[in-house]
Amino acid sequence: MTAGSTGTGSGRFGARLAEAVAARGPLCAGIDPHPGLIEAWGLPAGLGGLERFALGAAEVLAAETAIVKPQSAFFEAFGPPGVAVLERVVRAAHEAGALVLLDVKRGDIGSTMAAYTAAYVAGEAAFTADAITVSPYLGFGALEPAVTAAREAGNGLFVLARTSNPEAHALQNAKLPDGRTVAQSVVDAAAEHNEGAEPYGDVGVVVGATVAAGELDLSRLNGPVLAPGFGAQGATAGDLRALFGPGRPGLLPASSRDLLRHGPDAAALRRAVGQVADRLAGGRENGQ
Repeated sequence: MTAGSTGTGSGRFGARLAEAVAARGPLCAGIDPHPGLIEAWGLPAGLGGLERFALGAAEVLAAETAIVKPQSAFFEAFGPPGVAVLERVVRAAHEAGALVLLDVKRGDIGSTMAAYTAAYVAGEAAFTADAITVSPYLGFGALEPAVTAAREAGNGLFVLARTSNPEAHALQNAKLPDGRTVAQSVVDAAAEHNEGAEPYGDVGVVVGATVAAGELDLSRLNGPVLAPGFGAQGATAGDLRALFGPGRPGLLPASSRDLLRHGPDAAALRRAVGQVADRLAGGRENGQ
């Protein structure tokens, strides 16, 4: 796949994301330096292996996709030197023209939430990303400092709504007194922040690509949807269309291991991105 440069530009996150997706397609490529993947690349499972893996992945993925998603925990596991590598990955991705969604899943209250936001998307930190993942399960209202600060900085948030891990079902599908599920209430709260935005707003939600179709009504969201579970976790392009409908604006299928297993060969990794992009565009799956 040949990708033009999107740049991180300026303005609202939702508008920048729409521009990037129009230029490079909707695939969100994960950069997850899991120890097993690092070793599968023939690298030592130490700081040196982390650096070579993460920067090698970023060099290819950030040049080919609209948005990359480093998983912060795998970098934080190495302490301050690992965070320094994450900083370099974010910088490299921006230089290659990709947006950066930092997967940190932070969720707290008051000034602590504001501090997390300042660290990742709204401050002077060198690894400030374009968006982060956040958890609303201390109450969506507790995220207000993050929503406000991210908006003022022109950046975005992706709020966990209906994740695909089995442990989440009891909480996220629990019914509220008004009959909605907890997950639906998260989507509806995000929609309030996106009302009137064009082409869509800055507050996205995370909905696993392997959850049951019909669990959520996303019709009012007017924001991006991050759909992890595509690829290695079993969801196909057909599943995405069945769950979210064909051509849904702002849908970002996320793939990590299914792409990264093709490294360290840059050409093979690049081909894998192209093949996934073709499937998402409606091409044949599984060679059929």
